[in-house]
Amino acid sequence: MQHAPAPLLAVLNTWPAPARDALWACRALFFQAADRVGVAPLEESLKWGQPAWRPSKPRTGSTLRMDWSPHDPDRISFLIDCKTDLAARMRDIHPDMGDNDGRRRITCDLGRALPEQAVSHLAEMTFCYHLSRRGSRGFG
Repeated sequence: MQHAPAPLLAVLNTWPAPARDALWACRALFFQAADRVGVAPLEESLKWGQPAWRPSKPRTGSTLRMDWSPHDPDRISFLIDCKTDLAARMRDIHPDMGDNDGRRRITCDLGRALPEQAVSHLAEMTFCYHLSRRGSRGFG
């Protein structure tokens, strides 16, 4: 796996250890999911100050972001483009993943085990979103 960009590392240095650990675990799952579904490599950056991943190839998939906030310190958030149906689909497919607003945010409790299968599935669906909308692939 590639090294994380310096701006991402700077943001992570402000997060507590449980949130950093969750991000590193999710990051590995994101890169594995992109390889598995054939949309690698991923671009890794900050969007709105939050770590973000998306396929490098245009019109392949959507951006998946993560965030931690001191206002909700016991949770990590996954943020999805609100113009997609991904959060609603995840709520139907993985109802126990965490709190899901059905539109753009899914949160997971840092005190519980990371739902790796659900996180991987979210990454697959997000990174292939435009392909699946065109009928090329069916993830979820």
